[in-house]
Amino acid sequence: MLHASEIRPSATVILVRQNASGFQVFLARRHHRQSFMAGAYVFPGGGVDPSDCDDQTAACLSAPDGFDPQSLLQDDTVTSAMARSLYVCAIRETFEETGVLLAHSDDGHFILSSTPQDAARFAEHRRALNAGRITLKDIARMEHLSFPLDALVPYAHWITPEIVPKRFSTRFFLARLPDGQTAETNSDELTDCLWVDPAGALRMYAKKEILLMPPTLKTLDELRAFTGLQDLFDYARQKEIYPIEPQPEQNFLKLPHDPDYDLAGYKRPARPEEPCRLILCDGIWQTGFHPAAARP
Repeated sequence: MLHASEIRPSATVILVRQNASGFQVFLARRHHRQSFMAGAYVFPGGGVDPSDCDDQTAACLSAPDGFDPQSLLQDDTVTSAMARSLYVCAIRETFEETGVLLAHSDDGHFILSSTPQDAARFAEHRRALNAGRITLKDIARMEHLSFPLDALVPYAHWITPEIVPKRFSTRFFLARLPDGQTAETNSDELTDCLWVDPAGALRMYAKKEILLMPPTLKTLDELRAFTGLQDLFDYARQKEIYPIEPQPEQNFLKLPHDPDYDLAGYKRPARPEEPCRLILCDGIWQTGFHPAAARP
């Protein structure tokens, strides 16, 4: 069991799908009785489980030649085994929480639930996985599947501030919704869900129709700059990734590229053109700039 001061490794998936006007992201509402981020709309994800680190699970993974999870996460402080486990965690949590399984069948294509029998069988796998009766490797064996790690593209790395009792070191991944699959929530942790374009989610938050936490807000603020998935994934594949531990002040959070940020080991060079603060105003988090920064 982790002590209060320890940080649990975790993964979350920004699940996206193309639509006629651009793209949408999947957000799910955490149960109001949850001890962490209760009631907030979040990307699906959770903490690394021992089964994610299993060597037998590793045998069910697939990736192109030269694929190196540690290098792609841009973090030489994490072991190769843990880097791989973070990818596995992202796949497992996405299936547990949304029913979307990033898996290839024998023909090398993403699986799809094309018949009611298929849908019912995988729904039972999902229930059993959530209940701890089976693991991903069991599903791979039963269905003759492999899990393609390259379906996930690392996007960001957020660390919960020290003032929060339950802390996570969370790797954010991008993933496309496979054709022929649908996402829905039916677990004890997540209740409502929606597909929405990033700008629309921010408008809903501004009207207090949904609740967002700072990392989700900042991510959506970044995603709304892209008009299509190709541009977004091209950007993500060359994006610099570094740990972001917000530094709390009285009514705002400083991000590592804020000129006043001073957490050792996390500070980054100032970028005046990018919001560097998350400011709490009338119960709403808003992105903001350092007072002395030039505006774009």
